[in-house]
Amino acid sequence: MKRFVQVGLLVLGGLGLLHTSFFTDEYLRFVKEGMRPLLVASGVLLIALGVAEAWASPPKEAHGDGPDAGHDAHGHEHSDGHGHGHDHSRVPRVAWLLFLPVLSLLFYAPPALGSYTASREPAKVVAVQEDDFDPLPATSPLPITLTEFTQRVQQDRSRAVKGRTVRMTGFVTPADGDGWYLTRIIISCCAADSTTLKVRVYGVTAPKVDTWVTVDGVWHEGGTLGTSSAAVAVDARTVEKVRKPTNSYMDALPFD
Repeated sequence: MKRFVQVGLLVLGGLGLLHTSFFTDEYLRFVKEGMRPLLVASGVLLIALGVAEAWASPPKEAHGDGPDAGHDAHGHEHSDGHGHGHDHSRVPRVAWLLFLPVLSLLFYAPPALGSYTASREPAKVVAVQEDDFDPLPATSPLPITLTEFTQRVQQDRSRAVKGRTVRMTGFVTPADGDGWYLTRIIISCCAADSTTLKVRVYGVTAPKVDTWVTVDGVWHEGGTLGTSSAAVAVDARTVEKVRKPTNSYMDALPFD
């Protein structure tokens, strides 16, 4: 690969990382918030490597002026680009494709994971609550995460959520049969290790797929509340469209 191509890839790659992680919040589509300093440092390092490569002395090349031009130490003749010789100065065409992901960081970052991914993954199995559940506050509707709602429905023997109006926020994912899913995608490190949380919603027509909404509703009876047979679902009373959160890869409480 020619030097100017190497330099261009390094510098553009560094600029893309800095643009995505330092000047915007687009990096949250790919990794957790805590990885921002590492992305910024990587961007600075790539630019520094590109500048260093650009300023480095070019490698010396053999010239064909002497009497031994075109011959090796043993007197064997080399090809000058014809016959068995190969021209290594050209950049393989496939190498230019490396610029596509680099330029995408600068001009068009891929969207965050959404309903397409969630509809193809089973719902995440939430952790078992080892200790007794704390009493629920008297607030109505009760703001709650999808994780806690799932735990309360399937593990809380006190059945504290029975009859309570809860409020949850997520995005819309289609479901087979009746209802639709209120969904959250959670990442541990990056988008490649994502898992999905789902609560089925009944009683209200589904908004457009991938729309972020806040749902107020009560537990949809199905199975035995407080056991793994209980349906992780609500009968919706209201559904309100809301803005997408900046960091959408976490199971957060509803926001105002």
